[in-house]
Amino acid sequence: MKKLTILAAVSATPAFAASDYPFFSLRNTDFIVTLGFLVFVGILVYFRVPQLIGGLLDKRAASIRSDLEEAKRLREEAQEIYANYERRQREVKTQADEIVANARREATAQAEKAKADLARSIERRLQTAQDQIASAESDAVRAVRNRAVQTAIAAASGLLAKGASASDRSASIDRAIDEAAQRLH
Repeated sequence: MKKLTILAAVSATPAFAASDYPFFSLRNTDFIVTLGFLVFVGILVYFRVPQLIGGLLDKRAASIRSDLEEAKRLREEAQEIYANYERRQREVKTQADEIVANARREATAQAEKAKADLARSIERRLQTAQDQIASAESDAVRAVRNRAVQTAIAAASGLLAKGASASDRSASIDRAIDEAAQRLH
């Protein structure tokens, strides 16, 4: 800093030509301004203002450096959290895809099972209906036979009661049997 003041004083040579008074005269304003400037710089140096300003700037630089380091740490932490989030998102998507696939498989299996159960149920109902029809048919055939037998017996007993001949009775019985057979079919 001292070198700077000496350099400023030496470089004031154009000030010699600026006034009518000699440079080192108290009447020369350039000399007074130079002298005031040198005193001001001397006071600043005496009270160590440049070192204080330098120290404040160093503290500010250290603060900025620590802020940058903190920002860097936070950025790395944010990147780590983001990577963790992306990994979790992929895992959740994979799990969701597996759940959907399992649900589809189960739905397909349930649908197939329901179809098979329905087919078995229909088959059982058809079989039951056929059994009922066969039973009703056999009951009807049995009822018709019983009625035919009763009719034949009634006809035979009527003929016997009239005292018809054996050949007439035999022909009547044959006719009754033929009628019953035609009615059955």
